[in-house]
Amino acid sequence: MSLKQTTARTIKWNTINSVATQVLYAVTGVILANILSKEDYGLVGALLIFQAFAMVLVDSGFGAALLQRKHPTETDYSTVFWFNLGVSGTLYLLLFAGAPVIADIFQGDRRLIPLSKVMFLTLIVNALGIIQTNRLMKRMDVRQIAISNTVGLILSGATGIWLAVSGAGAWALVWQTLVLSAVKSAWLWMAERWRPRAVFSLDSLRGIVRLGASVAGTSLLNTLFLQAYSFVTGAFYSMADLGIYTQGDKWSKMGSASISQIITASFIPLLAGAQDNRVEFHNYVRRINRFTAFILFPALLGMAAIASPLFHTLFGNKWDAAIPLFAILSVRGIFVVLLSLCTNYLLSLGYGKRLVWVEVIKDGAIAVAILCTVWTKSLEALVWGQMAASALTLLIVAPMTGKAIGYSPLRAFADMLPFMLSATAACLSGWGASILLPPLAPCRLLLTVAVAAALYILTLRMTRNPELSDALATLHRHK
Repeated sequence: MSLKQTTARTIKWNTINSVATQVLYAVTGVILANILSKEDYGLVGALLIFQAFAMVLVDSGFGAALLQRKHPTETDYSTVFWFNLGVSGTLYLLLFAGAPVIADIFQGDRRLIPLSKVMFLTLIVNALGIIQTNRLMKRMDVRQIAISNTVGLILSGATGIWLAVSGAGAWALVWQTLVLSAVKSAWLWMAERWRPRAVFSLDSLRGIVRLGASVAGTSLLNTLFLQAYSFVTGAFYSMADLGIYTQGDKWSKMGSASISQIITASFIPLLAGAQDNRVEFHNYVRRINRFTAFILFPALLGMAAIASPLFHTLFGNKWDAAIPLFAILSVRGIFVVLLSLCTNYLLSLGYGKRLVWVEVIKDGAIAVAILCTVWTKSLEALVWGQMAASALTLLIVAPMTGKAIGYSPLRAFADMLPFMLSATAACLSGWGASILLPPLAPCRLLLTVAVAAALYILTLRMTRNPELSDALATLHRHK
């Protein structure tokens, strides 16, 4: 199969994976959000803070380092597998013993102790599937990853809904998370026939540490400041407020996280293969910029435009406090994805130290934003600070990235500008048309989406945009 065919198939399956994941995630999330309380989500949101840090330590950046390597050996894979498993087991024991301390941090809520002892088992279960996922991504074969996610979401969603209906409260979310991790890892072990060898090489580990340590350091800083908002909300506001923030943040990330996943899984192996040919590398950069903008701007601006009718259609008035947070965080997602694009370019060329500087800049901006807004006791002010910090970071990081890869920010901006303008005009038109209707949430939701989508596609067709034609063609081949 040619490189173009492989890339098209990879993009297609990554898109199928993300769409299926988000649809199933949304269906389950809507049902659970209508059954469970704000405090239930707040309790699990508190545990997710610690789990996020632990998962970064489990991987230690070695997954990204293996992807960046042209020809990792069997010894490399086995060494990283045993390392990940050892770290995950150690961290679980530490978090198990530290469960009372976690409860003390969040206003002494003792319900967190038993919840955490089960929730953190996902660290070990997830570690079992890291190398299998990595090897599939390395071959740009993501079909089995997509299937594992879909099967896992169906089974875990059914588990969570059953427990929620039975009155299990926050336990429904905990068991849903654990079942999802277990099913995904089990499927990947069946689909990817690789098995670890009884070998652990310090030389191999040292060879991976250089880039892996930089990625891990970057991820730790990123996680620290991304979770800072949840920590501040849970520790200084209330569990109900944390539940509201968690809902707004979770639903907004359905767009940005999906797009980042598609880009990383589809293009990092491709860029790594072209790292020695700058002309070819720059051609890929331009195509990636345009493809990213093609889906990024309509998706996230569209999410912000439908915030109110979407939440009212799905939840009634139960989560009204999360609507402005969702809208702001959806727009912020644009800056998050563009920053992710910058770090992917640096990663594909092995600029590990620059990744750390990117993270320092980003986290410094977030720290300033928190200090400037936390005193207001307003969740909305907190998330406005998040968006301002992300925008400022992009303004600083884009020139640095452009210089490193030899592709100026102005060229990148020119690649994306047509899509940004088309999507902005389409989404504003859709929002404007919807406010003319009576306040029936489902009707306003459908009209906004229909008008915005139609205008966006029409504009791209009139300007003979190749990304639209390529996307439509890709849907009909490489099944």
